[in-house]
Amino acid sequence: MLGAALGGATTTVWGLPARAGGPRRTVFVAGDSTAATYATADVPRAGWGQALPVFLRPGVAVHNAALSGASSKSFVDLGRLDLILDAIRPGDTLLVSFGHNDEKIEDPARYTEPWTTFQDHLRLHVDGARARRAHPVLVTPVERRRFTADGEPYLSHGEYPDAVRALATETRTPLIDLTALSFERWGSLGTDGTKDDFLWLDPGESVNYPAGVADNTHFQAHGAIEVARLVAAHGVTLPGRDLPAIRDQHIPDDVLVWPATRPAEREPAR
Repeated sequence: MLGAALGGATTTVWGLPARAGGPRRTVFVAGDSTAATYATADVPRAGWGQALPVFLRPGVAVHNAALSGASSKSFVDLGRLDLILDAIRPGDTLLVSFGHNDEKIEDPARYTEPWTTFQDHLRLHVDGARARRAHPVLVTPVERRRFTADGEPYLSHGEYPDAVRALATETRTPLIDLTALSFERWGSLGTDGTKDDFLWLDPGESVNYPAGVADNTHFQAHGAIEVARLVAAHGVTLPGRDLPAIRDQHIPDDVLVWPATRPAEREPAR
């Protein structure tokens, strides 16, 4: 077991605990670096899947399989979806969120076209979960920190979010529109306020980033918690949602626990 978010659900890696006396339900996360669980060497970098247990009650485990650099295609090709489908059980939930790396047209190992191969690979996740009587949920990709010179936020994912929305409608799969939700948050926070959510650190502020960092894609703990809050608040089919925690606007960053190594990256691909 990894460290758990204090007072919330537990977080597991591939060796799932026995169900007898263990979690009654598990929420699996298939995704990329924006959702991944990070290690002590990465503090304060964190993904929203790492923070999700904060907003779920005890008795629900979060099995965060999100992998840095993964697209919907590479996640399948590396056997990561197979690992989830081997472990998932009836009544569990699978959150599926890709797009950032699917957009990389220069990388054939990861690139997918939004209305064909992207949807095809997402459908493998949806169909695989349903074949095991689990509950898939599609999640549009979290928006990046992008502002014009005038300080107006702008969208960066092209047609990929629309492709997820359309597939959710076609397959009657619950949807969390994290693109729209996060875009609204970044717009309300503005260019300076968003730096507290994203991995923006001054030189000397963190021993892990001595030269500082200005990352407009990934989150520090506060941002991971706030994006996880959006997922939990709008994921009405998620088991064990902790509504008081979702409403609590004063959750400290140190509620998160970072394991010694990144769990998804230490699992061998098939």
